[in-house]
Amino acid sequence: MFYTIKETREALKSGKITSKELVESAKKTYEADASAAIPLNAFIELYEDSVAKAEAADKEIADAKAAGTLNKLFEEKPLIGIPFANKDNISSKGHRLTCGSKILEGYVAPYNATVINRLEAAGAIVLGRCNQDEFAMGSSTEYSSYGATRNPINREFVSGGSSGGSAAAVAANQALFGLGTETGGSVRLPASYCGIYGLKPTYGTLSRWGVVAYGSSLDQVGILGHTPADIAEPLALMAGVDMYDDTSADLPNVDVIKNLKALSADELKALKIAIPKQFLKTEGADPDVVKSFAETRAWFESKGAKIEEVDLPILDASIASYYVIALSEAASNLSRFDGIRYGNRIDNGKGYDELYVDTRSNGFGPEVKRRIVIGNYVLSEQFSGDTYKKGMTVRARIQREVAAVFEKYDIILCPTCPTAAFKLGSKVDDPLEMYLSDLYTTFVNLARIPSINVPAGKTSKDGMPIGMQFAGKMFNESLILRLAQNWEEDHAGCGVPVKE
Repeated sequence: MFYTIKETREALKSGKITSKELVESAKKTYEADASAAIPLNAFIELYEDSVAKAEAADKEIADAKAAGTLNKLFEEKPLIGIPFANKDNISSKGHRLTCGSKILEGYVAPYNATVINRLEAAGAIVLGRCNQDEFAMGSSTEYSSYGATRNPINREFVSGGSSGGSAAAVAANQALFGLGTETGGSVRLPASYCGIYGLKPTYGTLSRWGVVAYGSSLDQVGILGHTPADIAEPLALMAGVDMYDDTSADLPNVDVIKNLKALSADELKALKIAIPKQFLKTEGADPDVVKSFAETRAWFESKGAKIEEVDLPILDASIASYYVIALSEAASNLSRFDGIRYGNRIDNGKGYDELYVDTRSNGFGPEVKRRIVIGNYVLSEQFSGDTYKKGMTVRARIQREVAAVFEKYDIILCPTCPTAAFKLGSKVDDPLEMYLSDLYTTFVNLARIPSINVPAGKTSKDGMPIGMQFAGKMFNESLILRLAQNWEEDHAGCGVPVKE
């Protein structure tokens, strides 16, 4: 497997490798890993039709080469023959879609998600579906009916969640790039834990059509890759208005994103960076994360960027606001999984109420049940009062105050997570501790802004990756991706597994 999209594309054009060889190599790696004593468990399933699609791509390339239209083909289909990893909650027509849950066991997607359609139109091949926390509810990919996904750096540790399967697949060089989804940090967190780049775009940049909903006002498809360019190109190809998603929007500067270049020295010097004082608190933060953050800040200063600390007290309420909103929306969205319309059914012939209770009791895992119960409690005003309304009021204030920061500053800089990856099983029975993994990420989803995780070092004891995030104003993906490219050029391989 080649390391980047650009390297792979050049190898396909020159005939150094074929798409079929790429797919078959991935299948061999998957099969070998699945039978290992400690499997990574990044992919749940590799699709059988991926080989046929690779053969069709190889034929297109061969025919174009013979006709002298090879360059034209790669202009029209820039990702032709390139396989990618897909999260198990993004629909791929004719393939199983289970969201890591028993309740959807055996369900087959009847259509493609818009993001899949757009990648396939560019020639890319869906390699298979990746493991995830059940219904994207988790920060470690331990809450999955398929078992936990392990970290490719050290398999005793978690990969992060909920898009841990996609992140682990990319970090382990089992896929060139991967799709994940974010509600409160589920792309950036596993990217940080696995030592790769992970982008959460502005809400609406990528269509949610065909993506199973968790928290509809927060959900967004994200991208994981070895380099900023491996995120930028798929983003440019997938972005744009979709008639099936009223929240979708056009992305400005698509050409800049597609042809990604680092900021110039003068542009770096003109950069104004805000660091929220609320994220400078070190209680609960790993000393190695604090150290890496100081080093990241020093790197910006060495480039001449202007850095100021800003006071945003409302950020202290972001975790509470996020979970009130996300769990309420989850309780509503997951009511459709009732054994009648979707997925598995447990029917003892006792009536609809028993069917409903038995199906959901047996189909959902404990974390999903916990979040549904809390969400329904919050939505019941006779029990929780106006908690949901207060959560939405706080969210609106977060959006206003974060937007005000971007009137003066270009990016917000902070760690991605208070800690590096933790050992499997160490937090799975402590939901509050697990929820605090999202301490630095949820404000981005609440404010609907874009943010990218960049690999920024390793822990001194275990050598586990540490991530930092660059957050930008709405629809300014071009800036944070270009800035990430600057970072990549100075820190290539920082926290990323060794190339094969």
